[in-house]
Amino acid sequence: MNVIVGNKLKILRKNKRMSQEEVADFLHISQSAYARMESGESSSWANHILRICEIFEIIPEDLLKVEHKKQDLNGEGASTTTAHLSGKIIEEYEERIKELKQTIRDLKKV
Repeated sequence: MNVIVGNKLKILRKNKRMSQEEVADFLHISQSAYARMESGESSSWANHILRICEIFEIIPEDLLKVEHKKQDLNGEGASTTTAHLSGKIIEEYEERIKELKQTIRDLKKV
């Protein structure tokens, strides 16, 4: 569970364009303690779950949901995640994609 939560923390942090130090400061812990959470080496995220949810604007269930295997039509397992991130994170991704596309267009003009 620590690795699953750690991976989600890393994704959420990067989506917010925050550093590990910024998140750690918000949680009142050291950057190295936060880094251990992201790497799955520590379960101390559980002590900070409400603050983590506040930072990333999610509910605790979003952080704790695990992946499920679904069978596709060929009977092969296809990994899908039930950890749906908030609509806000999706919007941030879409906005970032627009920015990157504009940057590419600008660079092609040069």
